[in-house]
Amino acid sequence: MNFLITGGAGFIGSAVIRQLIDSSSDNILNIDRLTYAGNLENLYGVCGSPRYRFAQLDICDYTAMTRIFAQFQPDIVMHLAAETHVDRSINGPAEFIQTNLVGTFTLLEVARSYWQGLPDDRKDRFRFHHVSTDEVYGDLPHPDGDPEAAHRRFDENSAYAPSSPYSASKAGSDHLVRAWMRTYGLPTIISNCSNNYGPCQFPEKLIPLMLFNALAGKPLPVYGAGDQIRDWLYVEDHARALITVARAGIPGETYAIGGGNELRNRDLVTQLCELLQELRPSSARYADLITSVPDRPGHDRRYAIDNSKITRELHWQPQETFHSGLRKTVQWYLKNSEWCERVRSGAYRHRPQEAT
Repeated sequence: MNFLITGGAGFIGSAVIRQLIDSSSDNILNIDRLTYAGNLENLYGVCGSPRYRFAQLDICDYTAMTRIFAQFQPDIVMHLAAETHVDRSINGPAEFIQTNLVGTFTLLEVARSYWQGLPDDRKDRFRFHHVSTDEVYGDLPHPDGDPEAAHRRFDENSAYAPSSPYSASKAGSDHLVRAWMRTYGLPTIISNCSNNYGPCQFPEKLIPLMLFNALAGKPLPVYGAGDQIRDWLYVEDHARALITVARAGIPGETYAIGGGNELRNRDLVTQLCELLQELRPSSARYADLITSVPDRPGHDRRYAIDNSKITRELHWQPQETFHSGLRKTVQWYLKNSEWCERVRSGAYRHRPQEAT
């Protein structure tokens, strides 16, 4: 089958492509604008495959997307291209509206026109898989002061209540995808995931940011009391889930994907420091670098995902515990110091890019 993947040079998209190349005979076209978080080095080991192609394009460009669909003839579209960083969305929301809303709208319109022109057999197997986040649901009650809250989790029927410009833009894109299914019949699927971590993650995110700061002896900034709770999902587990949903998911359905690893931010950073102390010993304790900073506006206090549906219907479940996944993650960063330096300095953005 032909997989068209948007945002395939990003953290999650590149993990999906690596798995598809390694475990299938499918053809992959990676569409990525290569903004600050897109890095073709994330696709180590697959760029030489005859089944892989790359095109540096903007998903908001209707003409370019129409041409690419006509040339590549996708059977499955996996839409991962998005602006994703909450702090950046607070400081500059316009780019999030453009990419996450206008980009998704453009891609849906191109996909609808392409799908309507397919012969019946290919039309029946076409899928548009939109990859979203649990942040569209806002936050859950915190167990501090309410022990019963610990049993509540997001699932496919949770109400939308986004808190940030980022999550609002993703919520809007989810609604567009559902509307194109309901109004036009476009066979769409949505998945909403919890916080991802793992190799190749851009260093603005919590785990690599803390890791790089610790190694450099810099403060480890934790918002407020650090009691915010997140459900952590190892990126390779998420990539397996996304491929499973794209292949076996039912059009019109939504699948919640979580790691089953709820941790307070401060506890996570402490565990990271302890692991670093083991793998890269330092005379000064990394944990002593943990520093509280003022909380950000509208900060969600707790996320957690109920995996029951995807486990029951598609037989997926995470393979990594948080402890095993975190160890693999830290070991990868320590082993790939050159990659880390290029990303931190921005040098990777000036390296020659592949051609289509």
